[in-house]
Amino acid sequence: MSLIPASRVGGAPAAQTRAWAPDGPLDVRLTVSPLRRGGGDPAFRITPDGAVWRASRTPEGPATLRITGSAAALEGHAWGPGAQWMLAAMPGLLGGLDEGAEFVPRHKVVHRSHRRHPGLRLTRTGLVLEALIPSILEQKVTTAEAYRAWKLLLLQHGERAPGPAPADRMRVMPDARGWARVPSWDWHCAGVDDKRASTVMRAVRLGPRLDALAARDAAQASAGLQTVPGIGPWTAAETLQRSHGATDFVSVGDLHLSHHIGYALTGAQRTDDETMLRLLEPYAGQRHRAARLILLGASGPPRRAPRLAPNPPGRWS
Repeated sequence: MSLIPASRVGGAPAAQTRAWAPDGPLDVRLTVSPLRRGGGDPAFRITPDGAVWRASRTPEGPATLRITGSAAALEGHAWGPGAQWMLAAMPGLLGGLDEGAEFVPRHKVVHRSHRRHPGLRLTRTGLVLEALIPSILEQKVTTAEAYRAWKLLLLQHGERAPGPAPADRMRVMPDARGWARVPSWDWHCAGVDDKRASTVMRAVRLGPRLDALAARDAAQASAGLQTVPGIGPWTAAETLQRSHGATDFVSVGDLHLSHHIGYALTGAQRTDDETMLRLLEPYAGQRHRAARLILLGASGPPRRAPRLAPNPPGRWS
């Protein structure tokens, strides 16, 4: 990797910088959007100038990455001990390792979505624990609840992001010692029950071993993740979609996904996981990509009941 000499952004401390050009269409926001855990995610920002900011805990330490430029010529600025690691991983983050050229749409809705979103690529961060912890928080609760928990825990216990992070509110996920210091009442106030909090702590204690799964293929990494009590196929798939850019891992067990895909492809109001996987069989090896395209290109079944209400914090006492 060749780095451009250190530069300054808005008078901030010097950053390491890298230029990178994708080998085809790239929609940066769409590609990295799965990494954003809600509009208030302290580890992810898109600023009014269009820059994408990410704060991460890399194997070499905390880092902040800022991505600017057009899809044809992108530039990354990075700060912190993990800056060089973040820049080395930038092409994977932006879908540079995604092998999507072999994808062939088999349904009209997939074909339309594929044509409308030529810049969609699958991100690959190389950071397993960073993808795993928020996925654990999302187990069996509403998306809004999970995003709120992630935001509160990072703002209270995360490390301030290195460099000129926007609004001075970006945070790097705590390290193992930081997670261990989260008191029970902060888990409670964030709406995280004992089961999910305990699963997070088990994962954190195995942090280096789990992050080493980034070097394994997705099937091996999935098997490794599921040896941890509290981590099943859904959580493993949600993690590997982000850490590995796992093209074939579908979130089986999701409350809505099977119904959405079934309705888009057959018009059925209710579809179970087994039927969803059968419908996605023509995309074997690329089922996650097909699912993303379906979610982007087709609406789900009409609602037949009110949205699930968030659980009050008192439920966890």
